[in-house]
Amino acid sequence: MSGNRSYDAIVVGSGPNGLAAAITIAQAGRSVLVLEANETIGGGARSEELTLPGFVHDTCSAIHPLAAGSPFFSTLPLSEHGLEWVFPPASVVHPLDDGTAIVLERSVEATSEALGVDSIAYKRLMAPFVADWDKLATNLLGPFRFPRHPLLLARFGLKAVRSAVSVAQHQFRGERARALFAGLAAHSMLPLERRVSAGFGLVLGITGHAVGWPFPRGGSQNIADSLASYLRSLGGEIVTNTRVESVDELPEARSVLFDLTPRQLIGIVGDRFPSRYRRSLGRYRYGPGVFKMDWALSDPIPWKAEECARAATVHVGGTMAEIVASESAVWRGEPADKPFVLVAQQSLFDSTRAPSGKHTAWAYCHVPNGSSFDMADTIEGQIERFAPGFRDCILARSVMSPERIEERNANYVGGDINGGVQDLGQLFTRPTFRRVPYSTPAKGIYICSSSTPPGGGVHGMCGHFAALAALRKDL
Repeated sequence: MSGNRSYDAIVVGSGPNGLAAAITIAQAGRSVLVLEANETIGGGARSEELTLPGFVHDTCSAIHPLAAGSPFFSTLPLSEHGLEWVFPPASVVHPLDDGTAIVLERSVEATSEALGVDSIAYKRLMAPFVADWDKLATNLLGPFRFPRHPLLLARFGLKAVRSAVSVAQHQFRGERARALFAGLAAHSMLPLERRVSAGFGLVLGITGHAVGWPFPRGGSQNIADSLASYLRSLGGEIVTNTRVESVDELPEARSVLFDLTPRQLIGIVGDRFPSRYRRSLGRYRYGPGVFKMDWALSDPIPWKAEECARAATVHVGGTMAEIVASESAVWRGEPADKPFVLVAQQSLFDSTRAPSGKHTAWAYCHVPNGSSFDMADTIEGQIERFAPGFRDCILARSVMSPERIEERNANYVGGDINGGVQDLGQLFTRPTFRRVPYSTPAKGIYICSSSTPPGGGVHGMCGHFAALAALRKDL
């Protein structure tokens, strides 16, 4: 590892949150060591040649509006360490069966103009929050605390705490706007009839206008690599191929921060936690998993709607009713007949992703946690529905079930890429109810993963706030 050297802090896990925690500690002038179980760093921000040589695929996260709009990442000189964002002309496209598509443009005005009867309603919903995204982000992307902008947050909260179905039905009259909002809200991995699912749709819609839905040139691995490069420039150390089985194995340190979910934490820290806290962690709830596919393609996806070529992200799900049914089936433990499929087509805008003239595609749908259902044909069928001839473009495919996804990243329990359910009961009180959610009853032990506020997404805020908590108390 590093001999008998001691550190101010050790971070276990090198996902974006673990690296954000380490950077925050190193910026404060403290010594920090990051330990990663796998051969490469990155957690959910990794890229590999999963299909054929020369085809670069993102192994988990692919599109990153919250990373580009992260209040913490935006303070770091990541461009000087190799990170370049690619901004497609449009943020998201949502195709429909009639051969048309709904486009989430960077402009609220342009988006609303295409929504017909809902033009004014969409503008009224989104425009005020888009103008104040920077203020809103500081309130939303962190632990529950007294807001810096209480009136703004109150206005947002009145809609965000509702269900996506409720907001869509009361806000919009037309099916196009409702379908667009349902697709955004489905990223929550919640039933869309459940409270707070609207909040996810609002945040992702707002970021689509205020920030865009970009991705890193060359692959999501470049997010992790740029964070690691900056950390090393601050004197931080990173050691890979080092799986931590017990906290007793670690070098001496004043604090240890775990970029892990409660299940792994219980196994590693064990009896250092009081029994009551262990039981509380044991009750932590994991959500639906994902069934993921990647393709090497001979040509771009042949969408019926030409607008689909304007965005790297395509929401394949049809009407709001279909998306609601898809997400509800998952929570009943069933595979959806017509699943909501998130598709990314980065190679349209990034030539480094595939050999000349060839393309890549990335997609997943939600499935019950730990599901063994094979969704490969169903996912390809959904894409084919809106892009006839898609299967004829496939040169090779990679398929990852929830089990395989967890094997590659232990944080994705049962294929849950959010680090736990993000419903009203676990949104701000994750992993348990504590005044400082990142701290634990064990001295010097902290949690910095997406199982803490503000939850899933490549934004680094969980790690940043956990590190601040450790600096205040132990460092």
